Amino acid sequence: MAGFDRERLTGHAPDAAVALLGALLVREHPDAPRVVARIVETEAYREDDPASHSHAKRTQRSEPMFWRAGTSYVYRSYGVHWCLNIAVELAEVGAAVLVRAATLIDGAEQVAARRPAAKSRRELLRGPGRLTQGLDLDAPRHDRGDVIDGISGLRLADDAWRPAAETIVAGPRVGVRLAPDLPWRFHLAGVPEVSAYRRSPRASPPTHD
Repeated sequence: MAGFDRERLTGHAPDAAVALLGALLVREHPDAPRVVARIVETEAYREDDPASHSHAKRTQRSEPMFWRAGTSYVYRSYGVHWCLNIAVELAEVGAAVLVRAATLIDGAEQVAARRPAAKSRRELLRGPGRLTQGLDLDAPRHDRGDVIDGISGLRLADDAWRPAAETIVAGPRVGVRLAPDLPWRFHLAGVPEVSAYRRSPRASPPTHD
């Protein structure tokens, strides 16, 4: 299992979101076995996108989106769940990819202990809030870290596995009110850990050709 090449994250945000599919998230604790999970669902956001935290202005919260590719941006969604994002593109652009779901490779016992409400293995890291809970991630410890060097205990890794192009599905992002039809959500077809699509009730009706 090798390190993840930072250069794979410096392209356009949607391309970086695709590049992260199949990458490994490695969560390491000094007093517990490591957890390894493969990313199977992502969403791209950037500063010219009205749904992005970096769109209106650069704020203290969204600051990590403007940092070097590979910087972690962890924020609390609706005051309830932590969400893990990874900065992409070049520094100062204001772009990141939300990691929405992953499938476990190692460490299921540790993750299950943190996710007692999960009814099956597929639910352990299914959805961004469940993923951060299962991997024990939060903003005080992991916001503005570097997932390439992994000093914070979270890193990206590469085992040379790549999804076939025909298995990558693109579609609208989950729960966004603005730009709801932008097809910047990417996932692997047929993977049970991929979260369900839910359109925001505040979004405009779907557009049709």
